[in-house]
Amino acid sequence: MNAQKPTIVLVHGAFAESASWNGVIGQLQARGLTAVAAANPLRSLAGDAAYVRDVIASVNGPVVLVGHSYGGLVITEAAAQNPAVVGLVYVCAFVPETGDSAFALSASEPGSTLGEALAAYPVTTGGNEFVIRPGAFHQQFAADVPAATAALMAATQRPVTEAALTDGLPTANPAWKDIPSWHVFGDADLNIPVAVHRAGASRAQSRQTWEVSGASHAIGVSRPEVVVEAVAAAGKAYLATQAETAA
Repeated sequence: MNAQKPTIVLVHGAFAESASWNGVIGQLQARGLTAVAAANPLRSLAGDAAYVRDVIASVNGPVVLVGHSYGGLVITEAAAQNPAVVGLVYVCAFVPETGDSAFALSASEPGSTLGEALAAYPVTTGGNEFVIRPGAFHQQFAADVPAATAALMAATQRPVTEAALTDGLPTANPAWKDIPSWHVFGDADLNIPVAVHRAGASRAQSRQTWEVSGASHAIGVSRPEVVVEAVAAAGKAYLATQAETAA
């Protein structure tokens, strides 16, 4: 009996939204793969991960879980002790250890200019949320994306709370310790320093790493084919494992 192909669940990060995966999803569908882009709430790490766990539970079968940026923390938490998740793909994403936050990881190596591009606004539930100022968005987030596309991305970005970015990873058993992972990032990422990406891939003992020259933080938009290659590799690895088990 052939193993069931995994469903691809994609989790966006801060200052993005689920349609940021459109280019990736189109190519996955062309390969006959099923993909779902979760609408990450961006309110708190524990709450966001709980929501993604609900999305995973709604899928009938195995899941390859993909996270971008802050979404890397979310998938690491959501996949912890979750047998439905058979592969992780980190796309310009944080690869946290227990207690790590997005803010702490982004400052663990020099190079991020994100702080200079942010605007903060109070929210009625307490604290602040952040957006990237529209005038700074293209250069900061998506320098290798056409200006018109970047302008749309800036207008549709989802704000993230300060709490979400400062929450430490709750789980004592980060998912990448038990689940194989693949890593894609650009060396021109201005949100998360490339040294942080390299350290994360090393920490997780990446099965395969794609470091794309000149690619921005928005690599899923500018270079969707590379993300699709990584996702496909994760899916093939799962199917190969299932075939070996059945043999």
